[in-house]
Amino acid sequence: MSAVEPLLATTLSVDYRNKTGVLRNVSLRIEQGEIVGLVGQSGSGKSTLALALMGLLSLKGGKVSGEVIFRGKDILKSSEKELRAIRGREMSIVLQSPLAALNPVLSIGTQLSEAWAAHKARTDVQGSIVIQAALASVSLPSDKEFLRRRPSQLSVGQGQRVCIAMAALHRPALLLADEATSALDPITQSEILNLFARLNREMGTAILYISHDLLSVAALCHRICILHEGQIVECNTPENIFHSPRHEYTRRLVAALPSPPMQRGSNETADRELVSQSTEH
Repeated sequence: MSAVEPLLATTLSVDYRNKTGVLRNVSLRIEQGEIVGLVGQSGSGKSTLALALMGLLSLKGGKVSGEVIFRGKDILKSSEKELRAIRGREMSIVLQSPLAALNPVLSIGTQLSEAWAAHKARTDVQGSIVIQAALASVSLPSDKEFLRRRPSQLSVGQGQRVCIAMAALHRPALLLADEATSALDPITQSEILNLFARLNREMGTAILYISHDLLSVAALCHRICILHEGQIVECNTPENIFHSPRHEYTRRLVAALPSPPMQRGSNETADRELVSQSTEH
């Protein structure tokens, strides 16, 4: 990436009242238009990091120290009013469970309209056009029957597409995808990964893709960062992560794959194909 100033640069630590050192001096850099994968086992602090970046960790009783420089400004020093102007417009998040993320009593159309109106002067015509385009971008219908549905009337895959459409509504500079495909079947997971790649390619949206699945991360991301016991222990290209991991924990992750395709010297064609998939957008 060639941007002089990164879109996001952090050096942060997180403590909870009953547990200190959940994250320790986490240094993360995301360039404009870059897709970065964050991989770590359950409990390593991945979701904590996402909430810290959104300025939402206080709702979980967490305390963030350090700095989060987003578009040249340390948002840890921003007021709640300033953060509300950023969330959903300049930085958005897609969570793991769409049924938990969406309001169960409001229709899909109402929730999309409210997400639009939160950052724009309310104009029904303009909002309707943007919502239709957002739904089309995630391969969902925008007819009245669909917009009247409640979240419980959607499949998990449809619900996740709605969440992605909502997150992309204002064409944010950065989208955080926190385990956004872990609850999906393999086919739907592949479709959602393709959606993220398209948002990155067509809108220039940078993405922090958080997952415990190293292979899905490699298929999508320009770089992969490994989070272990509250610290980022390694960041590198997918090719280097698979071929020459530097940290012992990264080596264990790669070795634990059922068939580590980029380490098997006997299958160089498969190696090249995976590298191509992981860097092609």
